[in-house]
Amino acid sequence: MNFIKNILSSFVAIWLVIVVFILLGLGVGVSVGSGMVKEVKSNSILEIDLSGDLKDYSPVEIDPLSELLNIKEQVTGFNNVCKAIDKATNDDNIKGISIKNIPANIGLAQLTALRNILVKFQEKHKFIYAYNDSYTQKQYYLSSVANMISIAPLGYVDLKGLHSEVMFYKDFQEKYGIKMEVIRHGKYKSAVEPFIANEMSDANRVQISELIAGIWNEISRELTTSRNIDVDTAVEKMYGRSAVTSIKHGLVDLCLYPDEYEDYIKEKLAVQKLEKISMTDYMANISLSSLVEKTNQIAVIYAQGEIQYGEGSIDVIGQNKMISSLEKAAQDKNVSAIVLRVDSPGGSALASDLIWNAVEKAKKEKPVVVSMGNYAASGGYYISCGADRIFAEPTTITGSIGVFGIFPNGSGLAKKIGVNSEVVSTHENGAYYSAVLPLDSRYKVLVHQGIEMIYDEFLDRVSKGRNMSLEEVDRIAQGRVWTGAKAQELGLVDEIGGLWEAICYAAKIAEVTEYSIKELPKYEIDFGEMFDFNPFAKIQIDGFLAEFKLQGLVNAKDFIKTKGVQARIPFELMID
Repeated sequence: MNFIKNILSSFVAIWLVIVVFILLGLGVGVSVGSGMVKEVKSNSILEIDLSGDLKDYSPVEIDPLSELLNIKEQVTGFNNVCKAIDKATNDDNIKGISIKNIPANIGLAQLTALRNILVKFQEKHKFIYAYNDSYTQKQYYLSSVANMISIAPLGYVDLKGLHSEVMFYKDFQEKYGIKMEVIRHGKYKSAVEPFIANEMSDANRVQISELIAGIWNEISRELTTSRNIDVDTAVEKMYGRSAVTSIKHGLVDLCLYPDEYEDYIKEKLAVQKLEKISMTDYMANISLSSLVEKTNQIAVIYAQGEIQYGEGSIDVIGQNKMISSLEKAAQDKNVSAIVLRVDSPGGSALASDLIWNAVEKAKKEKPVVVSMGNYAASGGYYISCGADRIFAEPTTITGSIGVFGIFPNGSGLAKKIGVNSEVVSTHENGAYYSAVLPLDSRYKVLVHQGIEMIYDEFLDRVSKGRNMSLEEVDRIAQGRVWTGAKAQELGLVDEIGGLWEAICYAAKIAEVTEYSIKELPKYEIDFGEMFDFNPFAKIQIDGFLAEFKLQGLVNAKDFIKTKGVQARIPFELMID
């Protein structure tokens, strides 16, 4: 009897699930028909008011279920922001852009690219206005392109120049008995320096000083051009310390409250009601209107995040996803060329080499062009160096051609707390490494040999990819990082430009004039995460530490978990 009851209850449950999904489907149909497409009325402005995190790539798929359930996306794709502004440039209904909030984690290379796109918008005789209660340095750098910048009466402009802070852990390790065993090649490979020293080496100080100076020169040049101000004097005398001094010295134009700012725009447009469309809604419209792909396609493959051995995800570059995407694009008869968009500080040397090989194979079928984002360094440069052409922003951080290995060792802590470890092995070499035993000298020798071998391979990859001698590459390698502008001078980069310039170049050498963009990789929706409504799910320790300027501890925590020989930039390189 219980068996029959169980069967019947299961049967009813299945049918209930089916009915729920049918009802959801009907609701989705209504949503798609009435709510997903936002009308762009005449005399509208596009409002850049973004919150949450920014990724270089965030796939925009039509997701009626999210729309129906009012699940808001907390991650914005920089790729979609650029497409939206490009579309608005030629949209007769969009008369101007209002810049308000931008994601806090937007990178300097992304800001440079965004400014260039906004300049093209202005060239169509459209206006750009900006408002913020107060401006961070990044917000001001972007907003400086505007025709009019306004600020709240008690606001300020945090124009202060750039700095980079590095935290060191050598004394901490000695105090608590947890040591990071380090083996490296490259005098500038400062990713591991915090674990072997208490202060910055001269070589590292030189490279960071020159790096931030190069980036600041680019920012200063753009600000001077846009605002006609002496930027260094403004920084030294703190002209941005108040709204009054900011206006007096030309940093901003008007002192307004938010409602007065909207009144100002209405007056300029000669309208009674201000028609606005948010960036999020406008991006959704583009997603719906670009479903039909043309026969000729440029495949843009996004490699974003650290490089780790494995499958990969939207946050992590894994060789499996990258190889699959490169092979798919190379074999697709509709794809005319490939653009590999790299935004990565590097990571696993093994995974980097496997991706490099996939790029080499793809080049035999289609032109492959690289576009560098905020970072394309170490492993990020490794996977880029073989491309037919490399584009970078002047503020891109690249290079860092060097290799290291790092192994956590807690033998000192184990001894302090009375923990003893004994090893039984079938062979003498069976237990070279243990986290609670002193590092075996033979293991150090083997790892060092492996690092030297990988470094030599790295030099060889760059040498052949960039048509340079091994000696030339070694002189500019040693783990040193460069700005995109300097990398071009050194021959590591071909052209200064953003993703769009790379796409246009790829289309040119593929000899296609009309084409659509095919974005890869594709990522499956995680419905478990979609329906996770735990109010504490977003509260992360990492976020807390970052909020209080302790990102170095977050990086150190993640760094300890790395496996294998690494090709990555100085993990402590935080520029603010």
